[in-house]
Amino acid sequence: MNIEFIEKKFQEIYGELEKDVMEILNNQSLDKKDTNLRIKPYSASKQILENALDSIKMADRLAKESLEL
Repeated sequence: MNIEFIEKKFQEIYGELEKDVMEILNNQSLDKKDTNLRIKPYSASKQILENALDSIKMADRLAKESLEL
C-alpha cells in the first residue's frame, strides 16, 4: 500500500477544507454563532479523515508485520 500517496491526497483534501473554513471566517455578514455552526461540519470532516488515515496506517503496519512472521 502506498501510504505516502494516500497522505498526499489527504493533505490536498485538508487544504480544500481549510480554504472553505477561511471563506467562512472571512465572511463579515456572519455572526459568531453562524460562523461556528458552519465550521463544525468541516472540523468533523477533518477529524474523520484523520481517523481514517490512522486506520489505514495501522492496517498497513499490521499487514507488514504479519508478512514478517
